[in-house]
Amino acid sequence: MAPGIFSKLKKLVQVVDKGVNWMKDKVIKPIMPITNALLQSLVPARNDISCCGRYLSIKEISEVLAPQTSSPYAMPGGFTISIPLDDLLIFFAFSEYPNSLFGDLKIQFKINPNAFVFCQVDPVLSMAKYYIINKDELLSSGQDKLKDIDLFFRNWSLTFQYTNMYTQIGCTADLITGIRAEELTLSGLKNLVCDIKPVTVSVRNYIIEAVTANMCGYKASETFLNRVCQIYQSRPFVVPVQRIESWVFPSATSSAGIKTIQNISLSHVTDICLLFSKDARHVTCYENPCYFDIQINSMNRNFSDFPKNTLNEQFFTMQLQANNLDNIFEACDEYEDPLATPRANKTRRYNPVSDYTSFFITIQCERNSNGALTFDGLDSKSQNTTIELKGHLIFAEEVDSYYNVDTNGKHPPPPILCTVHDTFWLISIRDGISCLYDTTHSFDQIIHQVTA
Repeated sequence: MAPGIFSKLKKLVQVVDKGVNWMKDKVIKPIMPITNALLQSLVPARNDISCCGRYLSIKEISEVLAPQTSSPYAMPGGFTISIPLDDLLIFFAFSEYPNSLFGDLKIQFKINPNAFVFCQVDPVLSMAKYYIINKDELLSSGQDKLKDIDLFFRNWSLTFQYTNMYTQIGCTADLITGIRAEELTLSGLKNLVCDIKPVTVSVRNYIIEAVTANMCGYKASETFLNRVCQIYQSRPFVVPVQRIESWVFPSATSSAGIKTIQNISLSHVTDICLLFSKDARHVTCYENPCYFDIQINSMNRNFSDFPKNTLNEQFFTMQLQANNLDNIFEACDEYEDPLATPRANKTRRYNPVSDYTSFFITIQCERNSNGALTFDGLDSKSQNTTIELKGHLIFAEEVDSYYNVDTNGKHPPPPILCTVHDTFWLISIRDGISCLYDTTHSFDQIIHQVTA
């Protein structure tokens, strides 16, 4: 049972176990209308912010920070987060729950503030939107403002390169902290000057002011309820679920590639996921390392069967299939771009044209049994086994944007290994209402218990 993906934890900000709880059959182009079309058009290309997002204007920031005399500067911000219950991995298979029989569900949750991300609005696009919205006012106010806007468009690309990328909260990014036009001659010739500084955006604290839930149900007849009660008097109510465990590999990549081994116990593992971050503080921002001959070996098996290149069509197709995106679910651009976009060629790096921080590798661990795929998972019977990751970098030296994180000699931390396990909710009324999150039994064992 392969997990799907849902389009980025950074949109829903539900983090469990260092931010790897972001898998669900939800990478689809949203049906709901975007509530703020202007904001939607300003964020990195084609990214959906309808679930969670807040736009802070330069004017709003300036007014709040003006009275503050020293850093760190503080600014309050509030927004609404929409989290459907079945977008949480632990509840993704809940479709019908007889609460009249088992009682209401109570959920205790915590939001990881380090899971948020930020990006600076594309200045050129922002100015273009400003001109369109205020065109009549600008035309009636004289030519000075129009000249400044024209100057902005002509000079902008020479002074600042917009990255189109999200940055993790708690990390540093080069941001525009000021824009001004300076006169060069008495005749009025101007030059655009931008103040660009490294800025670290952090969340000091947060307060959850209100929580609401929308639930639907249907009325059942007495005959139906009595029949349900009879069924579950002698057997548990079973809901399949998945859980994720994560480990950091002991070794990081080198200029030649990576070869590292992790020793762990495997219990009913259906999928293995690999995450590649450029900073140890990254919780939801993972990028394509651009490897060829990448492969996992465990329990005398190779996953996948043949080494893969993380930028070719075969790997792209394998990821769509592994995450249930090759049939009724449609992958969004935010997921596809990191899989399909080279970051460099043999001589230079490419400037990003979209957000590439939604990359991870999903490897299915099903076995072929008599021509049929069996999803019973890898199981080492409570004994440690080795998991080896190896691969080589496609791009070398200074054009490699993964190994060479910046121009100051910074290199990425070791990759993260995630194992996806099949497990179950077992809810019973046999000896009073009990709810067990079973993590030890296989699918066959649970089915035998239910049908016995």
